[in-house]
Amino acid sequence: MVQVKASDVQALRKATGAGMLDVKKALEEADGDSERAAQILREKGIVSAAKRSDRDSSEGAVALSMIGERVGAMVELKCETDFVAKSQEFVNTANEIATAVAEGGTGAADEFKAMLESLQLTLKENISAGKVVRIEAGEGELVSGYLHVQADRGVNGVLVHVADVGSELAHEIALHIAFSKPGYLSKEDVPAAVVEAERQTLETLTRNEGKPEAAIPKIIEGRLNGFFRSVCLLEQPFVKDEKQRVREVLGSGRILSFAQVVIGD
Repeated sequence: MVQVKASDVQALRKATGAGMLDVKKALEEADGDSERAAQILREKGIVSAAKRSDRDSSEGAVALSMIGERVGAMVELKCETDFVAKSQEFVNTANEIATAVAEGGTGAADEFKAMLESLQLTLKENISAGKVVRIEAGEGELVSGYLHVQADRGVNGVLVHVADVGSELAHEIALHIAFSKPGYLSKEDVPAAVVEAERQTLETLTRNEGKPEAAIPKIIEGRLNGFFRSVCLLEQPFVKDEKQRVREVLGSGRILSFAQVVIGD
């Protein structure tokens, strides 16, 4: 049996929220492989399917720039500490880059390389551009955005591109995305390999619970639908009215695309 390190136990506990003994047993069963151990914990029902890992989280700020409802741009500027992330000079730089991207395209972010190198010397931290997003609406479409600000800097930014949807509803959908953090727009956008891996995990979990064999397929499908409701924007219960899914709130309107940038993800 592999000797499990205390540091590995601590790291997996932080990532999964599982208890120390459960984590230690899973690591031993997985011969020290943390990813496999995390999967074992899930299959035993110890870790929620929606649980997110906190590994490798970084600091920084998100900046959002809009040109009316026609163009939206978001820029993530990364750094090492929240002290620097909320400094006025750092936030102003992020805003300046976002404005340039909105006006000139994503390539405009490359023009700030020298400025970021200078900022590193001034603030004495490793600073770099992270995600850069730009969405432009066509005829009959619009772009809406939302930026959640915390400690004087943006930490959760959203852009949503819609057609046949009014400004107010588009903004509410942006707020929904900020809160619910969907990974995909629709069921069809979830890669087949991801769906199959989830199905296999749910089957193992269901069998480990000792469910009757005849009931297992139906239970798996029900849980798989729950998975889609958690990760697909159109399937999620709308935050302002959880009796309706987002697709139902849209009516004849359409969400063409969306983007989200969250510091620490």
